[in-house]
Amino acid sequence: MTRVVLFGRDGCHLCDEAREVVRAVCDETGVPWSEVDIDSDQVPGRDLVAELGELVPVVEVDGVQQGYWRIDAARLRRTLTAAGPRPLA
Repeated sequence: MTRVVLFGRDGCHLCDEAREVVRAVCDETGVPWSEVDIDSDQVPGRDLVAELGELVPVVEVDGVQQGYWRIDAARLRRTLTAAGPRPLA
């Protein structure tokens, strides 16, 4: 299962920078990631251009938006390495 998704578009220099940040942090943490081009890829139930068009690049972890425009490597790393929710005893 892909935990990290980078939403971007062709010709976006911030997307190029974000891709390198996401690639480095995911390689370091061993977390799979994928990239979605908001102009050509489809995600069922979402209009990506309307939703994210002004914000790209956008990074989501487990479906929760973690950042946009400039992706913070330290924040992404903390999110990926934080302990998950624990069941109630």
